Amino acid sequence: MELEHFDVLIMGAGLSGIGAAYHLQKHCPNKSYIILEQRDRIGGTWDLFRYPGIRSDSDMFTMGYSFRPWTNTKAISPGEDIRAYITETAQESGIHRHIRFRHEIKSAAWFSQHAQWQIKATRKLPDGGEEPVTLTCNFLFSCAGYYRYSAGYLPQFPNINNFRGRVVHPQAWPEDLDYAGKRVIIIGSGATAVTLLPSMGKTAAHVTMLQRSPTYVVSLPEQDRIANWLRRVLPPIWAYRLSRIKNVAFMIYFYQLAQRYPEFVKAGIIKNVSKAVGPNCDVATNFTPSYNPWQQRLCLVPNGDMFKTIKSGRASVVTSHIRTFTENGVQLESGETLEADIIVTATGLMMQAFGGVQLSVDGNAIDLANTLAYKGVMLSGVPNLASVFGYINASWTLKADLICGYVCRLLNYMDTKGMRQVTPQSRGETAVAPFVENFTSSYVQRSLAGWPKQGSKAPWRVYQNYLRDTIYLKWRSFNDGSLEFSNPTPKASSGHAPTNLAKASMGESSST
Repeated sequence: MELEHFDVLIMGAGLSGIGAAYHLQKHCPNKSYIILEQRDRIGGTWDLFRYPGIRSDSDMFTMGYSFRPWTNTKAISPGEDIRAYITETAQESGIHRHIRFRHEIKSAAWFSQHAQWQIKATRKLPDGGEEPVTLTCNFLFSCAGYYRYSAGYLPQFPNINNFRGRVVHPQAWPEDLDYAGKRVIIIGSGATAVTLLPSMGKTAAHVTMLQRSPTYVVSLPEQDRIANWLRRVLPPIWAYRLSRIKNVAFMIYFYQLAQRYPEFVKAGIIKNVSKAVGPNCDVATNFTPSYNPWQQRLCLVPNGDMFKTIKSGRASVVTSHIRTFTENGVQLESGETLEADIIVTATGLMMQAFGGVQLSVDGNAIDLANTLAYKGVMLSGVPNLASVFGYINASWTLKADLICGYVCRLLNYMDTKGMRQVTPQSRGETAVAPFVENFTSSYVQRSLAGWPKQGSKAPWRVYQNYLRDTIYLKWRSFNDGSLEFSNPTPKASSGHAPTNLAKASMGESSST
């Protein structure tokens, strides 16, 4: 029995997966590829999240693809517009014909004797059942994102079952939720919470954002006037490129300014918030974090919509810890009780590497915590595997574009050299830092122990620096002493690398 085989298998049909497919088609046109997507539609994050007001947390001129202009007038864009942009990109390029929906990858096993991955997945059937699917590929490219899709993070709230109203998590937003005229408590202070507050505040009786500690919140114009003007006087692609360069430059400038002069930047952010929310809001308590800017990701609010909602009295912010849930709301450590009809637990994500897929090499399970990240793209000791993890201090897609270009360049280099497998080898390099360094957000800190680590120097460092990454991923040679290129050597079966992957998938053994 011959297994269906592809040169490259892409995990996920979201923003990164569609970008990866585009790069493959353009730079490696002779490579066959397939995209396995566990959901029913293209979009990834932008198909999963359906909560009110869902929008980008970066400007779309840097979050959009480098190869396809963002032509919407809104730089901070609604989620449905982003999903449409990703879908149109796939359809215009013919990528949609390579996607197989409702396929959830369970395991990926590398066999050195064949220089192939064997992928085992399940396909959801129309009747609700499942059937097993097995494929093989030469190169596995994970574009599955960084968090668990099945459920978000929910703390062990005391006596949450006492609450007689409705409790919802933004990652599983119910279509039938009617909050018009209702009292709403949003638990959280991140990007989701600051998006929900102004959106739900339009029709709810009152919205209270309950947070344990404040987050930096920055207002930006929903529309980029310079970008929209450039579009009127230049061809779309040039207007887009110039707008992208402008925004990347500002992003780098602002981040570096915050790193060098954190108190100055902090004072500026707090001053702007004070002006926007008015005198009736306690900015020192509710909008002044204890950490420096960019130790956690900043929250963007287009046109200050959150501040306007608070200033109007339709919403408020409370900074305190929850003592217990009651029948009608929550009681705080301060003794105050907040009453609600609906509670939204915007308590964050659960990070998950490689979509939770079980990885193995020649029968040995891969413990990600014991691997080193090579250029933030590949793993030490793991052949022919790459993944996309974007920036935490900039738009995700900036890094994704660089990684996709790097993978294509690597595949072409291997073809030129006649090599079928490439493995990063640490050669004595030891772990000195987690995969994401100097970033204190709870959703990151909860999960980092099980993620790959960083070494002390390049190429084993994960830089949050677009200019540096451009040099390392776009221009640097592959001959850096850390990449081992090889071809499989046929040998007798050891029980871990059968000579016939089709027989292996059926539980049979074979020998050469």
